[in-house]
Amino acid sequence: MAIVATSAPAIAAGIVVTPEQFGARGDGRTNDSAAFARMASFVNRQGGGEVRLRKTTYLVGGHVPGGRAGYAFAPAAVMQFARCSRPLTIRGNGARLRCAPGLRFGTFSPAGRPTRHPMPYLKGGELASPYEAMILVERCTGPVEISDLELDGNLAALQVGGQYGDTGWQIPASGIKLSDNRGAERIARVYVHHHPLDGIMLDGDPARLGSGLIEDVRSEYNGRQGCSVVGGRGYVFVRCKFNHTGKAGIASAPGAGVDIEAEGGKTVRNLRFADCEFVNNKGVGMVADSGRSEGAVFERCRFIGTTSYAVWPRKPSFRFSNCAFVGSIVHAWGDADPQRAAQFHDCTFHDDPALSPTGVVYNPGGSSTIADLPGNPNVLFNRCRFELTDRAVLPYTTNVVTFADCTMSQTSPKQSYPRGRFVGRNVIDGNVGLYSARILGELVVNGQVQRRTG
Repeated sequence: MAIVATSAPAIAAGIVVTPEQFGARGDGRTNDSAAFARMASFVNRQGGGEVRLRKTTYLVGGHVPGGRAGYAFAPAAVMQFARCSRPLTIRGNGARLRCAPGLRFGTFSPAGRPTRHPMPYLKGGELASPYEAMILVERCTGPVEISDLELDGNLAALQVGGQYGDTGWQIPASGIKLSDNRGAERIARVYVHHHPLDGIMLDGDPARLGSGLIEDVRSEYNGRQGCSVVGGRGYVFVRCKFNHTGKAGIASAPGAGVDIEAEGGKTVRNLRFADCEFVNNKGVGMVADSGRSEGAVFERCRFIGTTSYAVWPRKPSFRFSNCAFVGSIVHAWGDADPQRAAQFHDCTFHDDPALSPTGVVYNPGGSSTIADLPGNPNVLFNRCRFELTDRAVLPYTTNVVTFADCTMSQTSPKQSYPRGRFVGRNVIDGNVGLYSARILGELVVNGQVQRRTG
C-alpha cells in the first residue's frame, strides 16, 4: 500500500496566516474561537494556505444563540475549512487548543438546566455542544496536513446534560473531523484527548484517490471513540495510541479505541495499522461490526481489553500479524472463502493481569474462553501462541477453525474446547476436550501424540 504524504503545502499555496493576525490572544484565558473562525474563513476564500500556531494555550469553544436548528446551545466554530482546492496545512508547533470551561454538552432547557429523557431520545431543541470539531476539514480537493499540536476537550470542566441519540451522548464534539476530502490527508504528532464524542472522525469519500496517513497520534480519554472510521479507503495508521475511551466521565457506545463502521451509504476499505495500541477502552479495543466495511491489516499492534473484548472483527478480510492480545476476543469473521475469513499470524494471546494497566483483564464470567468462535468457518490461527496463566481457558471453537503450528496452554483446571482443523504441528497443554476435531498433522496434547483423523 503506497503512503503519500504532503510536502511544503503552504509554499505551493503562497499563504501563511496566524490566529494572532485575526485577533487571537493565546494567553490561555481569553476565548479565541472567533479569531480562529475568522482565520479559517480567510483561508477558505484563498482556497488553502498554511496556518502557523505558536507554543501556547488557545482557549476555544462556545455557544451561538439561535445558531443551529435543534440546539438550545449551538456549538461555536473554531477551525472549519471547506472546499480548499490548494494545499491546506496546520502547523501546531507545540500549541494546545483547550475547550473553555463551563460550556454545555448534552441536553438542556433553553434556560440552561440539564434535561433527562428515556432513551433512545431523538427530539430536537435541547442539544448543547461547545464545538462540532476543533478542526473540521471537509470537501477539500487539495492535500491536507495537521501536525504537532494538542487538542484538549477539557471534559471534566464541562457542564454535562442529558443523553441524546440511541445510547449515551451522540452529539457532535470531536477533536478532528475529516469529511469527504479527495486529496491526500496526513495527521502527525497530535495528542487529542478528553473530547465528549470522538478524538478523530474519518468520514472519507470512498472514491478518493489520495491516501490518508495518521502517524504518532495519541487519542485518549474521549467519550465515544478514539477514532471512528465511517467512510473512505486507504487510511494508514502508524505508531498511534487509541486508549482509555469512556474512562473520563462520559461513555457512549460503542466506547471503542477504534470503530470501523461505514455509515450513510458509504464503504470503508483497505485500512492498515502498524505498531499501534488499543488499551483499556470501556468498549472493545477495535470493533468492526456494522456497515459495508472490508479489509484491514494490523501489524505489530497491541490490544488490551480491561472492561470489554480486546477485538471484535466481524467484517471480511481482517488480518492480524505479530499482534499481542490481552483479554478475550470474539466474533472473528468466518467465511466459506478462506481469503475473506479473519486470519491471525504469529500472534500471542494472554490473560495475565500483570499485562494490564489496571491489573484487570476482560474475561466474561471470570473463567471464560480467550476466543469465543463457535461457528466461524476458515478463521485461521497460524504460528500463534496461547499462554493462559490466570483463569481464562483456551479457545471455544469447532472444527471449521484452522490451527496451524500453534502452541496452547492454560493453567485453569476448567475444561476448554479448542476443537479445530489441526495442520502442521500443534501442541496443547491443559484440560481440553477435542471431540469432533480434525487432526490432519501432528497434535500433541499433554505430552501425548494424538491419532490423526484424516
